[in-house]
Amino acid sequence: MDWSVQQIAKLAGTTGRTLRHYDDIGLLRPSRTGNNGYRYYGQESLVRLQRILLLRDLGLGLPAIAEVLSNEADAEHALGRHLAWLLQEEDRLGRQIASVRHTIEALQTGGKIVAEEMFDGFDHTKYQEEVQQRWGKDAYAKSDTWWRGMGAGEKAAWTEQSRRLGADWRAAAESGVSAASAEAQNLARRHVEWLRGIPGTPAASAGAGGPVAGNSAGAPDIKGYVTGLGEMYVADPRFAANYGGADGGAFVRDALKIYAETEL
Repeated sequence: MDWSVQQIAKLAGTTGRTLRHYDDIGLLRPSRTGNNGYRYYGQESLVRLQRILLLRDLGLGLPAIAEVLSNEADAEHALGRHLAWLLQEEDRLGRQIASVRHTIEALQTGGKIVAEEMFDGFDHTKYQEEVQQRWGKDAYAKSDTWWRGMGAGEKAAWTEQSRRLGADWRAAAESGVSAASAEAQNLARRHVEWLRGIPGTPAASAGAGGPVAGNSAGAPDIKGYVTGLGEMYVADPRFAANYGGADGGAFVRDALKIYAETEL
């Protein structure tokens, strides 16, 4: 059985443009091309696409994914190792889900909250020292107070917003659009708005439509902050992983730089 681009895009939660881009760069060839020019995918192509999506979720860029697929031709063996990792993640997420459920139940029933259960799998302070070194103790204190002050629903919503922004950045980078395109610049605007919502950052200090750096004494250097973050997204693999690796990080950096120079 063959599946069309539209069918696979819908099933895999991706886009036809992304699949065509994968074909153009040799990452995922269709099983055949019909007389009408349409691409069709068979079972082998679907297995390869599943591996691509799994590796992309790990934060790998397309060149790195192509290298992994080339070096691991045995799909069954590779998927077996990935399954083992997914099972570890399932256990970790299961513990986090259980801890949140216990907290909700305690709040609903007036029961006792057990600290050891509440924070199983969570450690938002692990970057405390690094944040303080980069942006100062006040920045960390403000963001920490903001995070602790949010309810479970607010935290979940913010986490989902962050995840969706990262996913949209990766999709745009993989589609081949330029950093100056309307799509990329809209993402840059969303990114800056997201930064403005995090207390303690220069973006938040400037506020929506805040002053351009240098307009007044002590004005937050939001332009420098945004472009500096963009550079960090490339230089630090932990940040680059959020955008599909070094190539994705470079795409975000370039788009943010253009946005900062034209809009901030």
